[in-house]
Amino acid sequence: MPRHHGRYRRLSRAHRMGGLGGRFFGPGEVRLALLALVVEQPRHGYELMKELEARSGGVYRASAGSVYPTLQQLEDEGLLTSETSDGKRVYRATEAGLSEVEDEDSAVRSIWRRAERWGDWGFAFHPEALEIARPAQRLMKAAFRAISRDSADPDRVCEILDRARREIRRLNEQAREED
Repeated sequence: MPRHHGRYRRLSRAHRMGGLGGRFFGPGEVRLALLALVVEQPRHGYELMKELEARSGGVYRASAGSVYPTLQQLEDEGLLTSETSDGKRVYRATEAGLSEVEDEDSAVRSIWRRAERWGDWGFAFHPEALEIARPAQRLMKAAFRAISRDSADPDRVCEILDRARREIRRLNEQAREED
């Protein structure tokens, strides 16, 4: 398997660990997300990239290679206009752009709900967090296997998992107290 650097390797590992994995955006969704952000307020490309990252809790990091061509496409379609201000190209939505976002309101809300869910898991992509992926995966596999084979009482399995969760929570509390 080829070696990847930075976030690409981490996302690949997250995918292998049974995490969120996959692609953040479906077909056409980068375009719609960028348009929706510009409808909220005029922004330049870097601001849009940072806002996409912020809304996903840092899990998704847009590249200039995906953002700027998409902004140009939106401008070509007459959905955005741009002007240079303080050396930066600032994008503004046109009436047609506003209308498209209103027409696609359900899809836009779905994108931001997904971003929020991914953001809730942003901590899981920290390199140290990925170190526990395999043990956590083995624990879940054992729990599911025990339940599916009727070899264990589901309530008992839940008790064991809850006990482990409480012990880990105590570790977190101790670490905070030490800080």
